[in-house]
Amino acid sequence: MSRNSLKWLPAIVVPAVVVAAVIAAPLAAGAAVDLPDKTAEQVLLLVNDSTVSTFSGTVAQTTDLGLPSLDLGAGMPGTSSAAAVSTALELLSGSHEFRVYVGGESQSRVQIKDRMAERDVVHNGSDVWLYDSSTNAATHLSIPADLAATAQAKAAELESQLPADLSSPAQLAERFLANLDPSTAVSVGTDARVAGRNVYQLVLTPKATDTLVASVSIAVDSETGLPLQVTVEARGQSAPALQVGFTTIDFSAPNADLFDFVPPVTATVTTPAFPTTPDGSAASDTGDHSPAAGGSPVITGTGWSSIIEVPALAVPAELGDNPMLEQLTEPVAGGRTLTTSLLTVFLATDGRVFAGAVPLAQLQAAAE
Repeated sequence: MSRNSLKWLPAIVVPAVVVAAVIAAPLAAGAAVDLPDKTAEQVLLLVNDSTVSTFSGTVAQTTDLGLPSLDLGAGMPGTSSAAAVSTALELLSGSHEFRVYVGGESQSRVQIKDRMAERDVVHNGSDVWLYDSSTNAATHLSIPADLAATAQAKAAELESQLPADLSSPAQLAERFLANLDPSTAVSVGTDARVAGRNVYQLVLTPKATDTLVASVSIAVDSETGLPLQVTVEARGQSAPALQVGFTTIDFSAPNADLFDFVPPVTATVTTPAFPTTPDGSAASDTGDHSPAAGGSPVITGTGWSSIIEVPALAVPAELGDNPMLEQLTEPVAGGRTLTTSLLTVFLATDGRVFAGAVPLAQLQAAAE
């Protein structure tokens, strides 16, 4: 996760980014099948060598993080930030279904339809749109033509930092596989079926004992190598903490019109500036992980025990002012905490925020 990008992402995405950085999801697979045996390395190569560039399908998500029950009406009525917080919390609990369309590396759309509303995340070339019909609000990121060479990377960066509930199983799997290191044991589980497809089960098990994550299982399509399902199990919890996976999938190219998003005429549109350095080039990670580096978040530790620290300067004011914070958190020594089965967040009294898939005591120690 690029720390500098937090300066220009919509402020309310920040808490959801923290969640997305350490969790992913699963959907119960169908009956077991018998595929030709493959080693973990061979399944990893199958994913790496996948040439799938177009597909569409329906994704089902079920979440059981142990979040406290909330009165979402007790937030900040009339503010887009409160609405965004409510939406993020809603999608991080219960069951949801959404559509995913991918028309190549530079075209994708995630569409969540509820009874009375629709939410969309659309990436089309140098344009990225986020739209919520319940608030009739849209955010538009337009990448300048002179920075076209970085357009795809920056658009992908934005998409990769969206809440976990707005990601496809393939995107979630990529986050885990991109960070494999010696702290993880990799094996192959029982063959299965997902969305009518035969899959290999790639199982990632943390070697560390101080993480809340018990294991991550990635269902890999045996023919195309596309991850169709991601499963995260939490320590001490029998049911999966999150479930996300395709229930149907079609590998043909979606209609191009799906990526030509135009917000309603009455919509409120926000257009955050594309970040650039003083010389006009695209902003990027300088490698300086100190809090003084522009108020950028700092990552300490390694592997599953990593902790992210967000300096007080980088924490949106709306977060501390939102009455929902009191519902979500409880007072502890040195601040307040939100504890779930996969993630712990510690809000220090000095305004800093710490988060990780670790017990609260480790976050408090990091704060000291």
